Amino acid sequence: MITGMPRIAIAVHDYPAVVNLFRDKFGMPVIDLSKSSASEYGAALGMCVPEGGSNIELMSPVDPNTPLSKSLQGFLDRRGEGLFALMLEAPIPDEEAEVLAERGLNVMPLMPGAFGRDVHPSSTHGVLIRVYPVDSFNAQYKGPVDKRVGPRVSGVSRVIIAVEDLDHAVEAYGNQFNMAMDETQRDTERGVRSAICRPASGGVIELVAVDDPARPFANAIAAFLDKRREGMYALVLQTSDVPATQKMLIERGLKVSVSADSDNVLEVDQQATFGALIRIEAE
Repeated sequence: MITGMPRIAIAVHDYPAVVNLFRDKFGMPVIDLSKSSASEYGAALGMCVPEGGSNIELMSPVDPNTPLSKSLQGFLDRRGEGLFALMLEAPIPDEEAEVLAERGLNVMPLMPGAFGRDVHPSSTHGVLIRVYPVDSFNAQYKGPVDKRVGPRVSGVSRVIIAVEDLDHAVEAYGNQFNMAMDETQRDTERGVRSAICRPASGGVIELVAVDDPARPFANAIAAFLDKRREGMYALVLQTSDVPATQKMLIERGLKVSVSADSDNVLEVDQQATFGALIRIEAE
């Protein structure tokens, strides 16, 4: 049984730079695991652990001879920096993997040195999904507290996945992964058909397909599908004060604009966020 969505991973070339982005610009507490992870897994790893929402994992290849580093480098070579993998949890990943395979998902063999199992993007609409044990990361942040004045930005409240065939995606995420799925909705304001998937213990996955490409949000989804094909489109974070958050992030050197599809949503320039589209909305 899939129990939750604990984190989303971003793959980058420059690990210190991405840590600086989330720690110093967004003001998130970041647990730096790079010293131990580079020798153990061949990759520099860090975990953003803000209050609320799912964590954001930062990943960069270090040792080209290790499986994780090869996977990261392959992704960077194919698609460039950006949203790399969606992590789900299950009590016993190997047993869950067998069940998922029986339901028709393309489950990959256990990667050497890995604690979980990967489901190939070919069966999940362009998303690499990694199934890890429950509470696969529970380290406590012990670093300095960001005492700067300003609103706080949450972790991932929702991940948006752009798909061509919404009904097929609902079958994969709802029935094959056996996660709770809301009824499919036609969102005329955004110009999409959407369905919300809710893992049992937390995390929200929104599947969206273009319905009216004349609407700004749907038009952006269509452009994403044309350029990158299906996959994770954006991470949605939350804040208590949208205008104050925009002002704060701009003062910290980020280019932040009001989204074309809503006055209550901010979008951070993707060049500054290593190709990962980050949207910030009111709590």
